[in-house]
Amino acid sequence: MCESCIDRLFTLGPAPCPICNKILRKLAFTPQTFEDLDVEKEVAVRRRIAKEFNKRREDFPDLRSYNDYLEEVEDIAFNLINDIDVAETEARIAQYKIENAAIIEQNLQREEQYAQYLKEQEEADRLEREQRAAELKKLEEEEREEKEKGRQELIDKLETSDKDVKKLIARSRAEAMKRAAARIITPALRSTSHLLRSRAAQSTAVPDVPHVPLQDDWYAYEDKFTLRDDYDDPVSDAVRKDREGIMRAGGYRVEEAWERALRFAVAGLDVRPLQGLRSEPPPASTSQDVVMTAA
Repeated sequence: MCESCIDRLFTLGPAPCPICNKILRKLAFTPQTFEDLDVEKEVAVRRRIAKEFNKRREDFPDLRSYNDYLEEVEDIAFNLINDIDVAETEARIAQYKIENAAIIEQNLQREEQYAQYLKEQEEADRLEREQRAAELKKLEEEEREEKEKGRQELIDKLETSDKDVKKLIARSRAEAMKRAAARIITPALRSTSHLLRSRAAQSTAVPDVPHVPLQDDWYAYEDKFTLRDDYDDPVSDAVRKDREGIMRAGGYRVEEAWERALRFAVAGLDVRPLQGLRSEPPPASTSQDVVMTAA
């Protein structure tokens, strides 16, 4: 329906539709967004259903109940979109609203609080961006003034001093670079500390207790193998012979790789074999067998 017809028919109050005789109000009309009116109708129906059927996963004891609820909501939306048993579907919606009024209101408040949180977060981000921009502008102005001041000081020194000109210029440049570095580092540290404080304030997680290896009763299987000085290991030999550092990373020691392989090998000696895989018990392995196998 065009806007002029809506104004002509419904400005004075609720009136029957000229086509279906349904009582309508002017506020019930919305501007058309999609070219297809069926899509427009589906979007409006789903928006209405989402406001009333707004339960979450945590409102149900198990996943099956939540999936049944979602299926029921989809059936209601399908009926309203396709004009199937509209009166019965509207009665189901009204009954659901009466039975779940408290949960609906609670979830609406949760959504409003979350929207308010997002709005406050966006506002805080905007203020932080503006503050950084202001600090950067102030820094640029101070740098410009400092350059002009250093230039004037250098001119004054050249006029009144009898020292070497090159030394005066070099010293003046060094002092200017030092002051510029101090101006850059200080705002960066201030911004970093502000960011860390804001993130710490937002975090509600309790930090973990730091891991102290010396206090652990950790069994490293040193008594089950003996590390030899050399093994038949062509890959490691190629790495060790790499003098240009193309294959070897910093801090690499082939002895650590050998020790790790032996420790992994002996770690399963105390594990009993699975039943049914062997008809007779396996012979007991020894540390020497593992060393020979790994070698």
